[in-house]
Amino acid sequence: MTRYKLTVAYDGTKFHGFQRQPKLRTVQGVLEKALFKMTKGKQIDVFGSGRTDAGVHAFGQVIHFDYPGNIPADSMLKAINSLMPLDVIVNNSEIVDESFHARFGVKKKTYQYRVDCGHYTDPFKRFYTGHYPYSIDVEKIKTAIKDLEGTHDFSSFAASGGVIEDKVRTIYRATVVYDQIQNELIFEFTGNGFLYNMVRILVATLLEIGNGRRDVNDFIRLFKVKDRQQARGTAPASGLYLKEVFY
Repeated sequence: MTRYKLTVAYDGTKFHGFQRQPKLRTVQGVLEKALFKMTKGKQIDVFGSGRTDAGVHAFGQVIHFDYPGNIPADSMLKAINSLMPLDVIVNNSEIVDESFHARFGVKKKTYQYRVDCGHYTDPFKRFYTGHYPYSIDVEKIKTAIKDLEGTHDFSSFAASGGVIEDKVRTIYRATVVYDQIQNELIFEFTGNGFLYNMVRILVATLLEIGNGRRDVNDFIRLFKVKDRQQARGTAPASGLYLKEVFY
């Protein structure tokens, strides 16, 4: 068996998330179906760096699997891409040591979140951005987002349904840029791990700060209270992208 590490990009709009689910279209399911065809009927289990929810996209999801035989990495790339639907592409393929694990070897990840600031919903952006038509002070958001950097207890920013008890995470870098041409806010978060819906909740909170509904340093208070009900909002899945995974 040969272990392959692939970097996969996908449009999450028509997927029920990454993880395999019975009778539902998922990214893992599409990849495993392709490998099933390539091996003429053998079940190959695909392991991802982490789950993405329904509607969430990826530029750089990383997977690994063990494949019978020894196909060159570039041939694997061509073969599996020939079986991908139009909303998935494999951008890189390499053969790795059997000690590599796409999930357990992750050191940090970067997520991007895009917000369309137009007054009305743009039909060409609705599946690829969140939408916030209210007034925003970008400078307030730039000030507030720096409070996220460092090691904190993110209990106030973890959606119910998550199974991980330890809510302490480290954010190495958190930024926001306003794209004047696209009229979009582009958020990026790099950290050692993220809780269920954490990025989407952080973005919703930042937008409220930018709109003046919250104090510019409200994150400091929210870290202390550890109460999800006080963070409240969750930005839509459509604006979230898994940008890069680091090992």
